[in-house]
Amino acid sequence: MTHTVLPGFQDAHVHLALFDATALRSAGIARVVDLGGWLPDTGRPERIIDIDIEIDCAGQFLTAPGGYPSRQSWTPPSSVCAVSTPTDAAAAVDRQVAAGASVIKVTLNSLAGPVLSTDVLDAILARAHAHGLPVVAHTEGSGQATRAFAAGVDVLAHAPFSERLSDVELAAMAGSITWISTLDIHGWGEYGPEFERAVDNVRRFHARGGRVLYGTDLGNGPLPVGLNHREIEALMTAGFSADDVLRALTGRLAHAHGSVSTRPVAETGSVTLIPGSQPHDRRAFVDWLCTARAVTPAELEALR
Repeated sequence: MTHTVLPGFQDAHVHLALFDATALRSAGIARVVDLGGWLPDTGRPERIIDIDIEIDCAGQFLTAPGGYPSRQSWTPPSSVCAVSTPTDAAAAVDRQVAAGASVIKVTLNSLAGPVLSTDVLDAILARAHAHGLPVVAHTEGSGQATRAFAAGVDVLAHAPFSERLSDVELAAMAGSITWISTLDIHGWGEYGPEFERAVDNVRRFHARGGRVLYGTDLGNGPLPVGLNHREIEALMTAGFSADDVLRALTGRLAHAHGSVSTRPVAETGSVTLIPGSQPHDRRAFVDWLCTARAVTPAELEALR
């Protein structure tokens, strides 16, 4: 039987502390970016000790005192770091880096509590960039996505869903900020206004050359562990071609200050293996893609 071999697929937004990651490799994911909740210096969560996936991680969520997600019931203990001054901010970034973080995560959710002040956000960005690391922002609430962009945040953890961004805003963003898709979290198949706004924003951002990475927010609600058929369908609804989807799955976080300083827990060099050849039909393509599994070079060689 013939197989298609592609670079290892990545889910650019997961929370390893909130789900059992055992099936990731067999379900097509070779690499993840953990965006808050798992603290690297405390050791890998017991349930992922034997999982050969590459992991980039953010460490703690950096937020304003009382800010999101400090009040959420799902938030793992000690996974939130409240910062109130620029000095606090710089020290908080240093702690994440010392613990092994390769990306910094901030939250700007005005619907769930206070948000970081401008001077504190600026201090986080300056310190993270001095370490060569990108800053990823959870933005929610009116104006928060454009605020993050104006401040110099490198990546939005979610395609903006609180409001419809203007074409002018999207054109400005398209050349300098990356979005992570996470479209399926807005209903898990039963979609409403937030999903429609997110898809519309992604469609117009993508049409202007904006870079979107595949990510699911895995750990947030009833999402499948591994490749998410609904997430891929949503990207195609937003105007992505098959090649665009593959680029979203194989792209890596990067920003104006350089690529992510990758510090994987497992350096596997895994690739993606999919039975058969890529079909031309859209529905068949998504079904085919979701038969992928991650394999090591040794496993690939054994199949030849």
